Amino acid sequence: MFSQTAEYALRAVVWLANNNDAPMTTSQIAKATQVPPDYLSKVLWALGRSGLVHAQRGKNGGFTLATPAQELSILDVINAVDPVQRIVSCPLGLKGHEQLCPLHRRLDDALRQIEETFAGAMISEFSSDQLPIAPLCPVKEAAHA
Repeated sequence: MFSQTAEYALRAVVWLANNNDAPMTTSQIAKATQVPPDYLSKVLWALGRSGLVHAQRGKNGGFTLATPAQELSILDVINAVDPVQRIVSCPLGLKGHEQLCPLHRRLDDALRQIEETFAGAMISEFSSDQLPIAPLCPVKEAAHA
């Protein structure tokens, strides 16, 4: 349902959030998130244009989050790279369909619910130290007693 670009953007943002504000290069992020570096570079620049990440040039440069993870939602990230497309008018352009028909109303209601859910899901919720299975990390086996 969501584009590969949105998936890659979410991986990158979660990775940056879990790396304590340390600048991370495109190659470091690409390796950790399993995103092709060239594609990731485009995603990171889109996130930068939206003000979600900051790029620092130079020897110790890299990307960091420009917005604290507790203030950054999944919806913010998705909208920065590939916004959710709501249905605001009849997709067929039919006469008499100034309001959405029941089918398209139901589909748009689902999209609204997705937006609301993602708007309420902060990136900080995916912190690797708060979850039993951390995003983008191998699962640690439990010690046997």
